[in-house]
Amino acid sequence: MGYKKIELDNGLKIACLPMPKMKSISLGIWINAGGRYEEEKLSGISHFLEHLVFRGTEKRSARQIKEAIEGVGGTLNAFTAEEFTCYFVKIPYQYLELSLDVLSDLVLSARLEKEDMEKERMVILEEIKMYKDLPMHYVQELLGGLLWPGHPLGKFLCGTFESISQMKREDIISYRDRFYQPQHMNVIACGAIKTDDFIKIAKRYFSSLKKGEKITFSKVEIKQDKVQTNFLEKDTEQTHISLGVHGLPRAHRDRFALTLLHIILGANMSSRLFEEVREKRGLAYEIGTQIKRFQDTGAFVVNAGVEHKKASEAIKVIIQELIKIKNEPVDKSEFKRAKEYFIGQFLLALEETMEHMLWLGENVTALNKVYTPEEILKELDKTKIEDIQRVANDLFKNEHLNLALIGPISDKDRREIEKNLSL
Repeated sequence: MGYKKIELDNGLKIACLPMPKMKSISLGIWINAGGRYEEEKLSGISHFLEHLVFRGTEKRSARQIKEAIEGVGGTLNAFTAEEFTCYFVKIPYQYLELSLDVLSDLVLSARLEKEDMEKERMVILEEIKMYKDLPMHYVQELLGGLLWPGHPLGKFLCGTFESISQMKREDIISYRDRFYQPQHMNVIACGAIKTDDFIKIAKRYFSSLKKGEKITFSKVEIKQDKVQTNFLEKDTEQTHISLGVHGLPRAHRDRFALTLLHIILGANMSSRLFEEVREKRGLAYEIGTQIKRFQDTGAFVVNAGVEHKKASEAIKVIIQELIKIKNEPVDKSEFKRAKEYFIGQFLLALEETMEHMLWLGENVTALNKVYTPEEILKELDKTKIEDIQRVANDLFKNEHLNLALIGPISDKDRREIEKNLSL
């Protein structure tokens, strides 16, 4: 495939992939600004700023921003993660320059007015309340606090009531001026583009920006030496469980073995946990695993929603499955299915311009590298069946184990669960 990546003199990176058969373009401006860059008193400022830029720029009102993209059939949105923020559009191919004009306007010329900030502050405070009322999401925030206590990675991306309530306009402007600089930015496009044309237009919007100070985040130090738990007693319809161990950094040599471990244990309906916890025993409706990947750390997580009286049994079965994959080699047919599942899902996703842009953007922003699909599949092919068991043994240890739980739990159930928390 014809990937292209260049870096301008001011540090901004431009990367793209022409997809000639497509009729759309997906374009993103990625910025190295996210939750883990934040001071505790400014927790949630990355997400606050992401919301606020849509309130208006020097040349467009909030309505004009939306109408510019939606008026030609496109979509416009953004998200904040721990290590980056992304503003993106998907639009018919003939509107490439319009999409660059709108996105550059958002990230470079947002007004950040005090009146707009007060309106958005109320929206975010309601968002925080909403997530706290959604135990399936809030339990994962509690788990983050166990995995990375006292570190920004262990904080809620939306911030806290205290931090959002006290945040000032000067804080937002200072943060924007420090982080929304060319050396922290990547402009990514996939779809019906011509490489030279796209780079020429992108340069026109960004090459004149002056390079600023390079900012880094605080590294993670893992000090856990025993099992940790956080039980939040709450009257909920289900008991929500998030069980996690410390994982691997984003670029770790065993990342593909970890991905296959995730597929085998809990990525789909034919996975072990789905089969054992839901199908055989009826202990949960939702059960699955996820991988969190960051520059210098990560996590492997099992999430489940279970009937209250079955929480202890469900956790016991989950632990048994983690122990089993440590102690027993993976079957060759199961290993082959996991690989084929990864290949199929990966290639199917890359057929769509937005998914391809998100994948390319994350690689460039987090790793400063463009991986081709062929390189990814070659690395996957190097993964051996014995690597799965080895990685499971490296990760599934008591000194890595954490459990967050939300539900109406009794002292008896708590003691029973804690007794079974051993890998």
